[in-house]
Amino acid sequence: MPKILRITTVPISLNILLKGQLAHMQQNDFEVITASADGPEVEEVVKREGVQHHQIDFTRTLSPLKDLKALFQLITLIRKERPDIVHTHTPKAGLLGMLAAKICGVKLRMHTVAGMPLMEATGNLKRILTFTEGITYFCADHVYPNSYQLKSWLEEHFPKYARKFKLIGKGSSNGISSAHFNPALIEAASLVKLRDQLKIPKEAVCFIFVGRLVSDKGIHELIDAFIGLPFDAHLILVGSYEDDREPVDLETKCLIQVKENIHHVGFQADIRPFLAIADVFVFPSYREGFPNVVLQAAAMGLPSIVSNINGCNEIIREGFNGLIVPVKDEDSLKWAMEKLLDNEDLRVQLASNARASVQENYDQLFVWQALLKEYQSL
Repeated sequence: MPKILRITTVPISLNILLKGQLAHMQQNDFEVITASADGPEVEEVVKREGVQHHQIDFTRTLSPLKDLKALFQLITLIRKERPDIVHTHTPKAGLLGMLAAKICGVKLRMHTVAGMPLMEATGNLKRILTFTEGITYFCADHVYPNSYQLKSWLEEHFPKYARKFKLIGKGSSNGISSAHFNPALIEAASLVKLRDQLKIPKEAVCFIFVGRLVSDKGIHELIDAFIGLPFDAHLILVGSYEDDREPVDLETKCLIQVKENIHHVGFQADIRPFLAIADVFVFPSYREGFPNVVLQAAAMGLPSIVSNINGCNEIIREGFNGLIVPVKDEDSLKWAMEKLLDNEDLRVQLASNARASVQENYDQLFVWQALLKEYQSL
């Protein structure tokens, strides 16, 4: 039975971004083992996916000595397990995993590219990230951007490796389960209760954002645009701050805290109830690979307002299942929010197309089968 080693920097990526996919491959005659840094999600991954997990001391920051230690751990693991395929995700795991696999002579080296810090980096950081990405692509046999536009961006910025770039299916690293993200599964009474708990009036139009509360997700533009809307609009923020890495400015934090119609509910293990009580999903991110949360919101029947970036502008079609605005453009974002706030018929029209578009193109089984076919063909 062929053996696949799947590597991510942190276990939450295995747990969320690859949920169900690992078990699916094992059910189709591949043995799967995983590796990542330690974390509370490891136990859940091992139990749910039925995989053997190995701890690697990855860090998410530039740490040459710690990275060298992680590289040696990976080399030791690969020489012990002798996988037929090494498949990496996330920049740090991609760099060290592909380098270790090449050193060990693994015959199939695969790397998936999703959101890239490089796309927003400047100065010395940009030069460093460009160099490390180049090493990853040099060591990999096959590189899988998870959207068409990301593939085009890679071909433009790394033309030397263009022959290695290929899309799986129509995009997305894992697709989503439209059976799970289904508004019909949420009881109406529980939704009324949740809106009451948050003090959101029944007649109020409710916008929702889901993601890390950091500048790269457009949180500053979102808050500034929202506070210019009429007070009968409400905004739910689902997600946590990351003050140690990407702090939100103090003024924006204060607005989130003091505005009665902004509801910050923090990280939620199950975002479906919050999506179900909302009317419009807003995601003004600066960069993405292929954002699952946009798929999830669409599957829950929400029209979306997204920025014109990789992935988002493939999931959302202007005037069909949502609206697309320029990146970092607060005025355009406010205009789009006002448009959907004031036009219930448009909200309903966009919402009517949202779920079907996800089911047709990005359902999990469709993505899993496309990846399985790639493994089998290689």
